[in-house]
This record gives sequence, structure tokens and C-alpha cells, in this order.
Amino acid sequence: MTAHRAVIRAIALCWSVAAAAQARPQAQAQPQAQPQASRAELVLLGTGMPRPNPEASGPATAVVLGDRLFLFDAGPGVMRQLAAAGLSIKGATAVFVTHLHSDHTLGLPDLIFTSWVMGRQKPMALYGPHGLRAMTNHITAAWREDITIRTDGLEREVAGGWKVKVREIAAGVVYDSGGVRVTAIPVDHGDWKEAYGYRIDAGGRSFVISGDTRSSAALRAAARGADVLVHEAYPELRLAPEDRPGGENWPAYMKAFHTSDVEVGALAAAAGVKQVVLHHLVRMNGTDEELIAGVRRGGFKGPVVVGKDLQRF
Repeated sequence: MTAHRAVIRAIALCWSVAAAAQARPQAQAQPQAQPQASRAELVLLGTGMPRPNPEASGPATAVVLGDRLFLFDAGPGVMRQLAAAGLSIKGATAVFVTHLHSDHTLGLPDLIFTSWVMGRQKPMALYGPHGLRAMTNHITAAWREDITIRTDGLEREVAGGWKVKVREIAAGVVYDSGGVRVTAIPVDHGDWKEAYGYRIDAGGRSFVISGDTRSSAALRAAARGADVLVHEAYPELRLAPEDRPGGENWPAYMKAFHTSDVEVGALAAAAGVKQVVLHHLVRMNGTDEELIAGVRRGGFKGPVVVGKDLQRF
């Protein structure tokens, strides 16, 4: 009986090896095979807004797949947050900017020059709206003496390692390589002529980052079926004129530039996203519980998280 079982095990092993051999060519034939088998992960580096908050750095979100790092926005403190998250400080695979508001771009000089000082040797790939090239040129011009001293002085940094390759984009797929696809979504952000959200499909997962926007039909369409929607928000119930010069325009400003918690809930429900993460919050003293309740009033019944710096999804 023991010998009989051994024979059965041997036959089963042969069948499993043969089945694996037959399946292997099919797996290799799949398009965009991912050379680095990994599950994509989203990391909130900075969830803050222009008001300085020690617990919420400027807007910045990372998507990580294997040893590749994709960065979305570069708010104040971005390099410190990359270090705190245990991610590369030698530069990202690619950087994507939603729009050129200062709170989303004040970390660009830090990102450009600190990554070089920490070992970056190749031009940084930087994607974003028109005007990004001029901004980047002004940044590198402002630090021209620093570049010269670090290159020609005793530090002997890699010549040209500070350089940036800017691509000013339009709506649609802006990056597609090695199983990572990034799609730019045109959104409405008040008076800005160009602003984008981004959808990232990578490692078998999909993430949508709203950028700064009022409620957007284009974003809703692009977010369909996404695993995680990272969206800015303000508490609808707290929106009112403010007692300050120009404060009477506050409700009109918020509705033109930003999205209420209720509107986020309606968008997420219509798009069928799996999870909502709120960030870049204009709280107006609203609590986490109030914001989540607002999303629920909008109709979204799935998981909702009020994002905190360094959380991972």
C-alpha cells in the first residue's frame, strides 16, 4: 500500500510539473508583464494645506511598485517625508505635478537638489501642466552658484546630476512603462487654466488622486472602479461667509476651487470606488467624524479614511 501511494504521488508530481510547463508560455505572453512582481502601494507623504501644520506636511503622495517610486506633487517637507517613509531620497522614477499652486510645488527645489546631493546622477523626469518648465528653469537658475560650488568644489557632486527633464502634458495617458500607467485627468480648480488629477494603474491596483478641484465629471469617469480614491475635501455644513476682509466671498471661492465632503461621497458612489481617502482638507474646524458623515450623506457606503501623513494603502 505504501509503494502504491508513492507511485500515486510521483504521478501527481509529474502532472503538476507538466501543467506548470504548459501554463508558463501563456503567462509570458501577457502584455506589459511586470518585471518586478510586486503589489503597488500608495503612501501619503503630505496631507496638509497652505496653513503650516507640524502634523501635516505639504501635499505629496507616493505610489511604490517594487523599487520604483512615482511621486505626485511636491509640497513643503517632501524630502523629509520620503526619508520618514523609508523611501528613496535619491530621486523618483517620475514626478507628476497636479497644478502650480505654491503649496503643491514649494518642495520642488528640495526634491531637485537634495536628491542630487544624496546621489541622483540622471535627469529627474517631471510631468505637469504648462508653465512647469519655466518654473523649473527659474528654480535651477536661482541655485546656479550652489550647482557650481557643489560640482567644481571639494564636494565633487556628479556633474549634471541636478538636471530635470520636464514634460508639459495634456489630458490622457502621460506615462506607460513596465506595467505602470499614469493618466492625467483635467479638473476644474477655480481660475487655473490647467489643473490635473491622476489615475495610476500599477501592480494590479488602481489609485486616483484628485489634485485640487471642484466636483468633476471627468474625475468621476476616470475613477470608475478604482481601488483607492484620494480626494481633497471641505465640510459642507461649515461653509459660511467669514468675518474678515473679503470673507463674504469665501463660500463662492470654496465652491469654485474645491469639493465638499458630500460631493466627494456622491462622486465615489457614482464611480464605484472601493475606498475613499480624504486629504488636503480645508477643515473650518470640522472634525474627522463630520467629514466622514458628509461623505456618507453623499451616498458612499464603502470605507472612508481621513488621511494622515505616512499612512499606507
